Amino acid sequence: MRWPRCLRYSARTMTDHWVLGSRLAPSIALPLPQVSALLARLGQSDRHAVAEDLLRLVGAQVPLAQCTIFAFEAGRRPSIVAVGDRSRTQELPNIAEAYVSRFHRLDGSAAVMRAELAAAQKAGMAEPRIVLHRQRGEDIAHPEYRRICYELPQVAERLAVLALYEGRRWLSVNLYRGTEHGPFDAAALAVVDAFAPLIVHAVRLHHTGQAVHQDVSGLLLARLVRRFPVLTQRDHDVVAALMDGLSTEALAARLGLTLASARTYQKRVHSKLGVAGQRELLALLLDSGT
Repeated sequence: MRWPRCLRYSARTMTDHWVLGSRLAPSIALPLPQVSALLARLGQSDRHAVAEDLLRLVGAQVPLAQCTIFAFEAGRRPSIVAVGDRSRTQELPNIAEAYVSRFHRLDGSAAVMRAELAAAQKAGMAEPRIVLHRQRGEDIAHPEYRRICYELPQVAERLAVLALYEGRRWLSVNLYRGTEHGPFDAAALAVVDAFAPLIVHAVRLHHTGQAVHQDVSGLLLARLVRRFPVLTQRDHDVVAALMDGLSTEALAARLGLTLASARTYQKRVHSKLGVAGQRELLALLLDSGT
């Protein structure tokens, strides 16, 4: 079978991409409990939950190892929206950070987004133009990019689901197959094609909700800092974590503290603010003061 030009691999650049709807996708019976769990957590404070939920939802049909979600805007480096890992390595957050800070310009998806920009802008927001792009480790010429993002986590292939919103922001949902799974075959690609509209709309809603949450949280925290100049930068970090609804254990993990130190910092912040716990802290944050 001779593949169309847009579906062939190139030795120098990744050109294996296609626009959703250009080939037949199968119908899939969606597991309603998992879909409901995904929708219920969109935009919530645990920003990584959407990646974990997508792994569970799509991974029930196609074996997957990891999921990363990035937002791309012109003139800025990409931002990490969420990461999800099925017990492969604890390094995925560091790998994602290395990608956005060092390697994103080397990604074949960057060329695809540039090539598809005009068509995607014409598509508008109601029905975004969704593009899928495949990339394997051997398609990457840069040795450090290949080593950190593919060889270290033992990734066989990545399938990126790309969609442009508001004519300026690309959202990239990346699904990774481990070396034990092998590359995406035709059946697996068809399943992701079928899931792609749900994936991109869910991630758009999650990203929008997160942006609103971060804006509101930032305003409340800035107001609190002005009212209580005695707070240190570490205190600010603790309050931000508490505003995100993190438990003491999750707070310790975010700030790189022992559990005992996290408890100590919490008590110190409560003492400085004159509150007895989470409920009084929330009331203080919402109080505009004098």
